[in-house]
Amino acid sequence: AWNYAKYGFNSLIFISAEHGDRISDLADQIVAKCDFSKVKVISEEPAIRIAILGKPNTGKSTLSNRLTHSNASIVCDYAGTTRDVVEGFFEYGGKAFRVLDTAGIRRKAKVTEDVEYYSVNRAIKTLDECDVVFLMIDAQEGLAEQDKKICSLAYEKGRGIIFILNKWDTQEQDNKTLKKARDNINIMFAQMDYAPILPVSATEGKGVVDLLNTTIKIYEQLTRKLDTSVLNNALKDWLDRYPPPASRTSHFKIRYIVQKGVDPISFLIFATKPEVVPETYITYLKNRIREDLGFEQIPVQLELKASRQKWEKRSKDN
Repeated sequence: AWNYAKYGFNSLIFISAEHGDRISDLADQIVAKCDFSKVKVISEEPAIRIAILGKPNTGKSTLSNRLTHSNASIVCDYAGTTRDVVEGFFEYGGKAFRVLDTAGIRRKAKVTEDVEYYSVNRAIKTLDECDVVFLMIDAQEGLAEQDKKICSLAYEKGRGIIFILNKWDTQEQDNKTLKKARDNINIMFAQMDYAPILPVSATEGKGVVDLLNTTIKIYEQLTRKLDTSVLNNALKDWLDRYPPPASRTSHFKIRYIVQKGVDPISFLIFATKPEVVPETYITYLKNRIREDLGFEQIPVQLELKASRQKWEKRSKDN
């Protein structure tokens, strides 16, 4: 013991890691010397998961670094610097966020390297790991064909999506320019006119606060759960307002609706003949769910199933 005490340590603890002798005493000494005054309580809520997607050199890594207050993602003028998903964490508005910066997605004909091929596939797979997609669009160049693919995949998976017009500091700062840019996006993605379109400068940090506030709103919609009675009262009103079209060959009745899941938001509607319900009527119901029940900024998945039993009778039987 003297061989160690001669170095001037105030206390010595002799342990046996193999046998576990005096390990608890060691733990007590470690805890006693720790400063917990600056420890933050971590929220028990799961982090909001963001995937930053888009074609190369649209500012994905710059935005990721801006959000995480770090330089985890490499930023340079050469397109395609990011080859793998870079993960980061940050907090805002009392919420925890997990951000995934991905490799730029180019047209398949331009993807020649094996490394880039797997990087692009890994980027696309982040759609399975996120809640909200940030689709980065270079405000100087506008939309690209690969943006359509990203949107289509995000829509199919029921992910929230925000169109980000990055490098907006290079554009005319007037409402007319912004309206024109938004109109172009809405024309290309008519079925996603509910998705927010926000001007941002990742380099200067402009528009980031609005972006994060919008992300929180979208996440709240993605995780909203409605009572079945609320849904069916609303459904009755929708059917009264716009009764299902009827003909000799396609007569059907809508019976009731239940919420199937959250994140993605999905509903199940029971009808007498689901196979003959027109797509236009399904679209009508989706729009009503979005606009009347607080899902106005996210996609809604709707499945139809056969049933001849009314909701009121089903509730009594159960």
